[in-house]
Amino acid sequence: MSLSKIDKRNKIKRRVRKNVFGSSERPRLSVFRSNKQIYAQVIDDEKGITLVSASSYKSKEVEGKSKSEQATIVGKAVAEKAIKAGVTTVVFDRNSYQYHGRVKALAEGAREGGLKF
Repeated sequence: MSLSKIDKRNKIKRRVRKNVFGSSERPRLSVFRSNKQIYAQVIDDEKGITLVSASSYKSKEVEGKSKSEQATIVGKAVAEKAIKAGVTTVVFDRNSYQYHGRVKALAEGAREGGLKF
């Protein structure tokens, strides 16, 4: 029996998360991509808390931009917030998405903002 689309995505997500774990020194930068928006969180998995987050949802600076440009702006925003919170290095969690398109644009925006990963 073949897996459904959701089951395939969950299988890939488990495979990625098996190797990616955020600590206090190097938290995890997690990306969620919907059809219209993109979200990013910096998470400390040891404590189980979200340190900072940013999204394109109801954000004035992303209005009228393409989805890739929105992802770059969100990446820069999450990097700026993370640096204010004292986080300079992170480990990148692409969830079950390919490192391509909007996910890659967010990562490059975070690098431009000053995060190292």
